Amino acid sequence: MTSQTIPSPIRVRFAPSPTGNLHLGGARTALFNFLFARHHRGVFLLRIEDTDRERSTDSAIAAILDGMRWLDLTWDEGPIYQTSRLDRYRDVALDLMARGHAYRCSCTPDELEERRKEAQAKGLPPRYDGRCRDRHVSPETPHVIRFRNTPDQIFAFSDLIRGPLSFDGNLLDDLVILRTDGMPTYNFAVVVDDADMKITHVIRGDDHINNTPRQIAIFRALGAEIPLFAHLPMIFGSDRTKLSKRHGATSVMAYRDMGYLPHALANYLVRLGWSHKDQEIFSREELIALFDLDHVGSSPSVFNPEKLLWLNAHYIKNSPDAALAPLATELLAPIEEPLPGSSDPDYRAHVMGLLKGRARTLAELAESSHPFLDRALTIDPAAREKALRTDSIPILDSLLTALGSLQEWNAETLKNVFTQIGEAQNRKLGDLAQPVRVALTGKTVSPGIFDVLILLGREVSLTRISGALSELRKNIMAPSPESSSPRKDHP
Repeated sequence: MTSQTIPSPIRVRFAPSPTGNLHLGGARTALFNFLFARHHRGVFLLRIEDTDRERSTDSAIAAILDGMRWLDLTWDEGPIYQTSRLDRYRDVALDLMARGHAYRCSCTPDELEERRKEAQAKGLPPRYDGRCRDRHVSPETPHVIRFRNTPDQIFAFSDLIRGPLSFDGNLLDDLVILRTDGMPTYNFAVVVDDADMKITHVIRGDDHINNTPRQIAIFRALGAEIPLFAHLPMIFGSDRTKLSKRHGATSVMAYRDMGYLPHALANYLVRLGWSHKDQEIFSREELIALFDLDHVGSSPSVFNPEKLLWLNAHYIKNSPDAALAPLATELLAPIEEPLPGSSDPDYRAHVMGLLKGRARTLAELAESSHPFLDRALTIDPAAREKALRTDSIPILDSLLTALGSLQEWNAETLKNVFTQIGEAQNRKLGDLAQPVRVALTGKTVSPGIFDVLILLGREVSLTRISGALSELRKNIMAPSPESSSPRKDHP
């Protein structure tokens, strides 16, 4: 980055086009603008660039706002909709015409396409040839309004991330700023907006670099203050191509639905391009205190799903139990018959506290909590095959009898039962715990077996152990397919 004087007060904007969901690249742009504004005690503005009437939708606007709110990227001004400012764009376009910076063009799409093909055939760049510049097209004739580019200009600026950049103005054509239907084009509308809204810094993706000289030209024609520009590097997938759906989910809300925490995703996104020494995990307060553009790199970042999973697991592990319970509940599979007391917030928080250390997502946390909330239990077939075998019968039988006779149900009495049976059968604690674990939770992995027994309580624990034992005995008694088929007589 090239250091420059920071204007005051800082005013930045996030300006998405509502043609789809809020994706990771846009979310990172919003996050960087938010942090930059907060770090400098400036203003973060949200602008919805909805002038593409064919592609902009209300559902996409709602998805963007939902994604911003979920990531806790609160804006100070807006949302401001470009479609509410159409009169303003027309007034500015007419003013540019009056001052000689724009003109009406009546060339039809067919004429422009024909000239484009002619230019390509001659090996020339397919740009507008300026033939309507001095034609004085009547306002009554169907027309667009074009910006009059001034040749022999050099558009040089110092990008806050990429350093000095320069563009030859002779390579720019007279771009359309107002279409026949009166709708502004992107490069025109954003300049009018940024000038009117006194934006000091334009922080956006580097796919907009080529738009910058066109926008600087319009800023100059308006006599407006030109903001400082910072173009963020792209986010690549693992194959080092632009991040897309083929690399997995790219929508912010899809990550919410998969069970990611918003601050985990924000923490991961900020590290895609920005760094502070070797630190990986940041609180929101730390990010606001430390964030700057000096440490945003200019090289593309590679999205690593495994690292995001690791980070999400860290945030889950360190989240308050009571805060996790309602989030995981949203992702729970339907509960057939709730266990007594399982809807109590304190009970659910306790379940989260026992399970969160092994969960990478809220979806995993919800799935592992199901046996502690639903009386119905589904035993994983692989877990059944591994732990509920014929040699598990004496273990479960002895434990069921001993546990059923306990006067008190606590960690000490439960441990004593397992110790005594282990000694009597010459088995280790793990040999006893695993079939019980599968009988109680349907899985081979769970919190400590005594924690599970205490959490489920005497009645549920004994019922599930008894059910697993009965199922095992039933399987032994059932005739095999060979023995039940008719015997063939041999000659």
